[in-house]
Amino acid sequence: MARIDLVDLAHAYNGGTTDADLVLKPTSMTWRQGGAYALLGPSGCGKTTLLNIISGIVRPSRGKVLFDGKDVGALTTQQRNIAQVFQFPVIYDTMTVGENLAFPLKNRGLPRAEIEKRVGEIARLLDLEAYLGRRASRLSADAKQKISLGRGLVRADVAAILFDEPLTVIDPALKWELRSKLKTLHRALDLTMIYVTHDQTEALTFADTVVVMHEGSVVQTGTPEELFARPEHTFVGYFIGSPGMNIVAGEVRGREAKIAGHTLALKRSYDALPAGANIEIGIRPEFVSIAPPRPDLLSARLERIDDLGRTRFARVRVDSLRLAAAVPPGSIPDGEEVGLTFDPAQIHVYADSRRIEGAA
Repeated sequence: MARIDLVDLAHAYNGGTTDADLVLKPTSMTWRQGGAYALLGPSGCGKTTLLNIISGIVRPSRGKVLFDGKDVGALTTQQRNIAQVFQFPVIYDTMTVGENLAFPLKNRGLPRAEIEKRVGEIARLLDLEAYLGRRASRLSADAKQKISLGRGLVRADVAAILFDEPLTVIDPALKWELRSKLKTLHRALDLTMIYVTHDQTEALTFADTVVVMHEGSVVQTGTPEELFARPEHTFVGYFIGSPGMNIVAGEVRGREAKIAGHTLALKRSYDALPAGANIEIGIRPEFVSIAPPRPDLLSARLERIDDLGRTRFARVRVDSLRLAAAVPPGSIPDGEEVGLTFDPAQIHVYADSRRIEGAA
């Protein structure tokens, strides 16, 4: 187990040095020993590149990777003592489940009694005890991925376990079960785990700390609650949440914002916004509500209502702007025109995509 420090890390596969060449922009961060982390972002954002740099599969163009303060740049994956679980299960079909789990320990020459004890512990945690004597080739895809997970977890001395979208091939009905199992395993084993995914549900339910990546950069690191309540970048607001944050162009002066000519009150004051910056207003749909039209409300045209069971969201249009808003319980819109109410405490102001704190 190790604390992992990334120091001014950057990478370009073509050997270039300009920002356009870098698939991973300069990044520095610290991951504590025993933490559960998720690298979250869309395909091509650099999260797998970052994971492979940590494991030693890829050597970065610049910067350092430190394990407990030691530079491991020249070490192989094996020398770094990293376990990695990939998108598709990596197992030996000709071996039994027990032999697959024991394989990493046999390679390290551990005594048989110790191997059997550890295999039994991991099999019990993954509900694989009944399958230990069965050939892996006869098992379902989710059972095979459990074996792959088990092979990563079976070594008690690993510095970290890296998961590269491990549930992509798993049936949706079983994903929740395996995510919950991973969370339980993390608590039980106190291992540093880093989980790569493009699925916000996977990231937010697994990790204590989520690292959101966009176009090769880390745009925010925080708890699931922090990412939802205080998105520091417009991409975080859009990417986290379902539906994502409403982000619209606006004018801001002091404690007022203007959207489509309508004035909204703000809880904080914005008197010193950067000159020439692109100013946007962000508010999550949960904090916008539709209401009967009134002169003091922003008027919108109702396009449809998405019924999600416990909640309903209205899709509305304000001139050329499209917004999502909560439908209050029991509310039945009368006609296509509605008014919109906003919670001032939940309105965020962004300059060139970065959140501005404002003055209390």
